[in-house]
Amino acid sequence: MTGIVAVVGFVVCAAAIFLAGGRLSRYGERIAQLSGWGSAWVGLILMASVTSLPELLVGISSSAVVGSADLAVGDVLGSCALNLLILASLDMFVPKRRRLFAMASPTHALAAGLGIVLLATVGVALIVGDAMPVTLWIGVSSVIFLTLYLGSVRLIFLHSTATRPDPTIQPPLDEELPGGDPKIAALTMRQVILRYTLTGLVVVVAAVLLPPAAEEIALMTGLKESFVGTVFLALSTSLPELAVTLAAIRMGGYDLAVGNILGSNLFNILILAIDDVAYTDGALLAAASPGHLTTVFATIAMSAIAIIGLTYRTGPGKRFLIAGDAGLMLAVYAGNAAMLLTL
Repeated sequence: MTGIVAVVGFVVCAAAIFLAGGRLSRYGERIAQLSGWGSAWVGLILMASVTSLPELLVGISSSAVVGSADLAVGDVLGSCALNLLILASLDMFVPKRRRLFAMASPTHALAAGLGIVLLATVGVALIVGDAMPVTLWIGVSSVIFLTLYLGSVRLIFLHSTATRPDPTIQPPLDEELPGGDPKIAALTMRQVILRYTLTGLVVVVAAVLLPPAAEEIALMTGLKESFVGTVFLALSTSLPELAVTLAAIRMGGYDLAVGNILGSNLFNILILAIDDVAYTDGALLAAASPGHLTTVFATIAMSAIAIIGLTYRTGPGKRFLIAGDAGLMLAVYAGNAAMLLTL
């Protein structure tokens, strides 16, 4: 694969993921409406898992096809950081110069806190090199990731059923949010499942083709695979989150926007366990570069800032283009990218 073909292929695949990912999320929301699932469950499980589908497929492709632990780990951790960057950047689209985190329910702090626990576990596994394998190549950390993810989902589900959403902040799913397209709203369950499947195939093909193109770009530019995975791959696989979150904010669905991002980050850590199974050359995190720790620390810091923004309700509103909490998250992400380039 020549350099020019790799760049063109990367751009085309990224564009396909962005366009198909947006449609896939709308179809997924319609399925949730027809099945009678609650809006909180839509944001946390259905929307988050759907928009994280590119990360899952890219991770498996990077692990099993390319055989690059750094691309797989960099894509997952970079996507977590980039998702929070997306959330912070879209603060400028909140009307009347209000803070995005102040408009969302403070109950989202639970998901952000659980995300910090999962990220800290990833950091420990990177430091110790996953020294306790369960099998010849699967590390014990993968079992821990699975257990923590399932426990987190249960905690959030129990918490969501015990709290009521604020109807003045979160509008009905079928009226205001991105899935409220009249044409999609008229689809039957059979029709929407068919379209969901076909659109998903587009995402699958594009996501599988991304890692080889990214590896060629890394060789062509001399950049490390950890940087390419954390920045370029993460950017392309986070395009569905960008499409869904931007549309939700424009429609006033602040809780869906925040829940989708934080739920995606939880699901992304589960993807590391799946990637570990696909990577048969040893424990995935043991083979990955320790440089990924900077992204782990940066994402933990950004998650902590999000918790502060969700729980701090007093004081003046947003005075500039973006709020102070969002601006601080942008600064942390920029610092992490600079460190990845210099390490």
